[in-house]
Amino acid sequence: MITAVRKIAFNAGHRLWKHEGRCEHIHGHNYVVCFHATADKLDSVGRVIDFNVLKSKLGGWIEENWDHGFICHQDDQVVKKALSAIPGQKIFELDNNPTAENLAAYLLHVVGPQQLDGTGVRLVRVSLWETENCCAEVSL
Repeated sequence: MITAVRKIAFNAGHRLWKHEGRCEHIHGHNYVVCFHATADKLDSVGRVIDFNVLKSKLGGWIEENWDHGFICHQDDQVVKKALSAIPGQKIFELDNNPTAENLAAYLLHVVGPQQLDGTGVRLVRVSLWETENCCAEVSL
C-alpha cells in the first residue's frame, strides 16, 4: 500500500469532562495531525493525491471547525455556558470527550469520508499529536 501523508498544525482549547485530574480544567494545545491517505491506484502524475488537495480539504475543515476554537463534550453544559458568553467564540461539540484518541477517530471516520468523497482517496490512519510527547493513532 502506498500512502500520502499530510501534516496539519492547529491550535484549540478543550477540557476533558469528568476527568479525574487537571485535564478537567480548560486548557489548550498546539495540535499536529498527520493524515495518511491511500487510493486504489496512483493518478496520472504518479500520486495518491496532490498534497495541496489534502491540505485544502482536510486542513480547511480543521481551520473552519477546530482551529482557534474550543472542542467539548456535547453534554458539558458548564463549559458551553461559560464560552457562549464570549462573542464569536468557536465551539465544536462532540458526542464524547475531546481526547486525542477521540479527535483522531473523528477525523478518520467522519471528516475524512466527508471531505474526500468523490476523490477516490480514503484515509487509512490519523495520528494526532496533542503535545510533542503525546500522540494517539487511529487506523482502519
